[in-house]
Parts: sequence; structure tokens; C-alpha cells
Amino acid sequence: MRYRHHVLWSALSLTGRWPLRIWPVQAIQRCVRHQAFDVSFDQDQLAEARKWHQSFKVSSLPEGNTSFSRSGGPGGQHVNKTETKATTTWAVPQLLGILPKLLHAGVRESKYYSRRNDCLTIQAQTQRSRSANAHENRQKLFDELEGLYRRTVPGETKPEKAKKYEALRKSANEARVKLKKQQSSKKSFRRGSDD
Repeated sequence: MRYRHHVLWSALSLTGRWPLRIWPVQAIQRCVRHQAFDVSFDQDQLAEARKWHQSFKVSSLPEGNTSFSRSGGPGGQHVNKTETKATTTWAVPQLLGILPKLLHAGVRESKYYSRRNDCLTIQAQTQRSRSANAHENRQKLFDELEGLYRRTVPGETKPEKAKKYEALRKSANEARVKLKKQQSSKKSFRRGSDD
């Protein structure tokens, strides 16, 4: 039963509709195998994300709201007397304004996401100075968004690979048509022999 559900969901995700008959898993895998991974994405959104990534730096990030408190980190008596622990929050709508559409859904899945405030909250207390800890928060946000980009946006398919996938797709389609014709001729032969 689980196998059957897996096949149904796979067919639904490939075609956008329920199949008229159950497809074998091998047939579904064959369909997916003959196309480049980035083909299934909106090409305009892919281009936007790749262009954004080329110019993305730590300095591109908004400042966010930083507050300071007493730290429990290294620094001896210094941490007990000064408020050097930095907590920086970035409102998600503010971040979405600078991010490409492909990354929007992943922002709220971040380990730093706070649903109650709809923001990303990052803390740092490893340094002895406020500004160094605040900068570390920005670096952590930068690393988080870089990771989100790598997980979400596929690499660009090279032209020679795209040609290979196109050739595979054509040969798979020709093989499918040939098989259908053979099955059709078998059926018509059986009908003829019944008469």
C-alpha cells in the first residue's frame, strides 16, 4: 500500500494531476532522469536568484535591531561588568525585500526563525567587544542565507549537458512510441485471431 501511495504522489508531482492508471516507479524515474535538474524551476526566478547571488555580500544585509546584555562567554571579570552579548533581530518582511523569490519560503524554515515575532534572531557572545559580536551576528546571517541559496538554487546546466539530456529525452520518447505501436499491433492481431 505504501508503494502504491508513493507512485501516486510521484505521478501527481510530475504531471500536476492524478494519473489515469498507476505508473510503475521505473517509468517515473525514467521521465525525471531525461531532464536537467534546473529545467523544473521557473527560469526567470532562477536567473534572478543567480544574479542576486553574484553581488551578495555581508554589507548587502540590512542592519537589523541589536540589543546588548551581559555575556556568559569567555572574558573573566570583563563579561560580568559589561554588556557585550549581542542579540540581533531581522524582521522577515525586511529580509524578503532583499532576497530573490526562490529563497522566500526557506527563510521561515531557518534555525534562527522566531514564529512569535516573525523574525530571525541571532546571538553572539564570543568576543569581548560589542561591535565584534554584532558583526559576528551579521556574518552568521550571511552564512545562513548562503547555505539557503546553495540548498535551494541548482547549479546551471552546461550547454553540452543540456544537449545530452535533450537527446536522451528524444530517444526515450521514440522508444515509448515504438513500444506503444508494438502493443497496439499485438492487440489488433489478437482481435483478428478471435474472429
